[in-house]
Amino acid sequence: MKDFVYKLYRFSSSWTGTIIIVLFLIFFVAQSFVIPSGSMKRTLLIGDFLFAKKYSYGIPTPHLPWLEIPILPDFDGDGHLISGPRPQREDIVIFRYPQNEKIHFVKRCVAVGGDEIIYQDKRLYIHMHEGDEYIKSKYPMKKIKQINGKLWVENPYMDKYPGIQYTPEEANIFENLLGSIFEGRQVDVKPVYIQGLGGKNYYMGDNLINALYAKVPKDNFYMIGDNRDNSNDSRFWGPVPYRLIVGKPWVIWVSLEHRSYEHVLNGTIHGNGRDNAGLKRVCKDIDIHSKECEAKWNAQRYKIRWKRVGQFIDDLQLKQPIQ
Repeated sequence: MKDFVYKLYRFSSSWTGTIIIVLFLIFFVAQSFVIPSGSMKRTLLIGDFLFAKKYSYGIPTPHLPWLEIPILPDFDGDGHLISGPRPQREDIVIFRYPQNEKIHFVKRCVAVGGDEIIYQDKRLYIHMHEGDEYIKSKYPMKKIKQINGKLWVENPYMDKYPGIQYTPEEANIFENLLGSIFEGRQVDVKPVYIQGLGGKNYYMGDNLINALYAKVPKDNFYMIGDNRDNSNDSRFWGPVPYRLIVGKPWVIWVSLEHRSYEHVLNGTIHGNGRDNAGLKRVCKDIDIHSKECEAKWNAQRYKIRWKRVGQFIDDLQLKQPIQ
């Protein structure tokens, strides 16, 4: 036994052994990711570096880091070496972007296979596939609404997770989706008119519209950012199949604000990423367009957000947002 332990120690101390052990951990246990966008703000912030558990939903087919090239075949066609539990409603999930599988996204799973979704501006209704009795047993009556003979839950997760918000930085995302449909661009939701639902009415040709509808296919998961008015998510490009599920965020190991003043004031060259709410938080009563605000922003840029370091995501999401 001592001889085996000594050989194991010698192997792990070598360059070859170190590389193999690190790759094993990345492939099967935990991997580091960084939050690149504000779609999960205020729960997760741009510049949060976190470890994700790779085994939460089975063992995904390993890919070479950075190159994102699979090193083994997808034997079962489900993207996993070992199939496992599926994401549940409310889970924050890391997955491969369906339109470019080399890119990782992180969003909250709001619905699973068989669930139905109705989306209006500032309102997300879910009809869980388990049915009306399940809904009545899980959610308070004040959040339940009867629509077309079935029960739906309005914004089912907002009371539990304080980071979920509707705070637009750009154009109204509901109208953005309607505009995409009108112009013939592919989105996942279809326009409908639901009698008695209320909300603002729109015309699309001769058709009256007041909501958008989707149904989640089997073994798929509907992912929407907590920053719901500023999130590129399943409403645009559809549900995420199980084969693209990677893991679950675990713990923040460092958090760093690195964006420039121009970035947070005006967004990127493509018009995305504007974060005037972040500027107002830093500059308080100072005009965000002023040199004084720019100086205050630059003074805190590249500083580590120590209050976020070491926070476990499962705990962090239940707290009032930590900046």
